[in-house]
Amino acid sequence: MGRALSDDLRSRVLKASDAGMSARQAAARFGVGISSAIRWIARAKIGERTRRARKAADARPALMHTKPSSSG
Repeated sequence: MGRALSDDLRSRVLKASDAGMSARQAAARFGVGISSAIRWIARAKIGERTRRARKAADARPALMHTKPSSSG
């Protein structure tokens, strides 16, 4: 999986698209994947959010409280 791209970069791709640039041209100009640019533009056109999802600081599950083993 690739790195998360900034909301600012997504915004610039969308503004370029609004100004008449194709998704492929915007992807090349801003150095993002063509499929990412196409997806962001398509989502913006139908009103879905285009900002990246925020992940929890630590997505690992918390350890259950356990008693220390007596077999030490």
